[in-house]
Amino acid sequence: MPISFDLTDQQEALKKGARQFADTYLHDLSAQVRSTPDPLERALLARPVFEKAVEAGFLKGLIPMPFGGLASSGVDAALFVEEFASASPDFTISLAGPLIALAPVYEAGTPEQIARFVAPFLVDSGSPVAAMAYSEPGGSANFDAPPPAEGTRTTAILDGDHWVLNGEKIWASHLGGWDGLGPDIMSVVCRTPGGVSIIVVEREQLSTGFSVEEVYDLPGLKGCLTSRVKFDNVRIPKSNLIGEEGQGVQLTRNAFLASGASIGTFSVAAMRQAFAAAFAFATSEKRGGAVPIIDHQAVADVLTDVKGKIEAVRLLSWRALDAVMSQHPSALEMALHAKIFGSETAVAVINDLVKIVGVEAYNPSFPILRYLADATAYPIIEGSNTGVRRRQMHDLMRTVGWDPLAASGMA
Repeated sequence: MPISFDLTDQQEALKKGARQFADTYLHDLSAQVRSTPDPLERALLARPVFEKAVEAGFLKGLIPMPFGGLASSGVDAALFVEEFASASPDFTISLAGPLIALAPVYEAGTPEQIARFVAPFLVDSGSPVAAMAYSEPGGSANFDAPPPAEGTRTTAILDGDHWVLNGEKIWASHLGGWDGLGPDIMSVVCRTPGGVSIIVVEREQLSTGFSVEEVYDLPGLKGCLTSRVKFDNVRIPKSNLIGEEGQGVQLTRNAFLASGASIGTFSVAAMRQAFAAAFAFATSEKRGGAVPIIDHQAVADVLTDVKGKIEAVRLLSWRALDAVMSQHPSALEMALHAKIFGSETAVAVINDLVKIVGVEAYNPSFPILRYLADATAYPIIEGSNTGVRRRQMHDLMRTVGWDPLAASGMA
C-alpha cells in the first residue's frame, strides 16, 4: 500500500458508518446476549441485526471487488472490523464467515464455481452465512499429517458423480447455520483418495445425513453460534471439488491468512475497549486517596505502555490485512505476526489493565473481564498460536533464502 498514515475521505466515511451501525445496533445486541443464558437462543438474537448489516452493505465489504464485492483494501476491512468488534466481536466473527470460507474458491475455483458460491453473499437482504469446516474433535493442528497419523479424519469418497462425505467438524461459527440445517456455503476440509482436499457443500445438499450434535456455551465470544456437526453419507456433486484432489493443504493454509490477520484487529478492538474502561476508572477514582489514581506513577506507567502496544498492533494488523488482500509476497509473514503478536499482546495488555482497576474488575457491572474473556480466545482460534501459527513461522524462517528484512520492505 502507499505509505500514508492518514485515512482517505472514503475511509473516514467507512469508519463513521461502521461506528454509527455499532452504536445503533451492536451495543444493544451485546447487552442482550449477556443477559440470555441459553447459547442457541442468544446466538439467534443476532439474526435481525445481521440482516441490517447486509442491507447496509457490510457483508459485501468482506468480498473482494474482483469477485463482485466492495472490499478494496485490507485497511478498509480493518477499519470496519475494529468498529464492529469493539461493540460485538461475536457478531463480527459470524458476519466474517465468507472471509475464510470463500478464500479457497477465489484462489482455485473455476469461473462457474466462483459465480455460484459467491452469489449468496452479494445480496442486499437476508442473512446468508458461510463456514470453513476445518477443525475436528480431537484437534486439527496436524490436519496435513500423512499416514500412519490420522491427520484429517473427515473423508469424501467418490460414488458416481457425487462425493460421499463422512465425519465430524467443530468450532467454526455457523457450522449448523441459523436453524441447524446448515449454512448457505460450507467449505469442508476432508481427505479424499488423492489427499487432503476442499469440497464446497451447499445448504440444500445437507438436507440428508447432516446433524448438529452439540451447541457450545462459550466462556467468551458468547454470541457466536458454535457447534459440533456430523456428516453421515452426505452426497455432494463431484463438481464441488475446489481445485484438484490433494490441493487442500495449501488452500486451507492460504484461507487462514485473512482470518489470522484479522485476529490482530479483533485484538485491537478488545484492547481498545479495555483501555477505555481502565482509563475512565483511573481518571475518576481516588480509591480513598487525595488524587485520581492516574496521578500515581505506577498507574500512569501501565497506561502509557499499553497504549503504545495497542497502536503497534493496530498498524501491524493494517499492514497484514493489506498484504493479504493485495496478495503481496509478505502476506504470510505479516499475517502470522498480526495473529501471534496481536493476540498474545491483547491478553497481556488487558491483564495489566485489570491490575489497575483492582478488585473492582470482579464487579459484574464492570466490563473489563468480559474483554479479557473474549481476548483469551484469540491466541487459540483461527489456528492456535502454539499448535499452528508458530510452527508456520518456524517453517518460514527455515526456508532457504528467507530474508528477515523482506516483509518490511527493507531488504
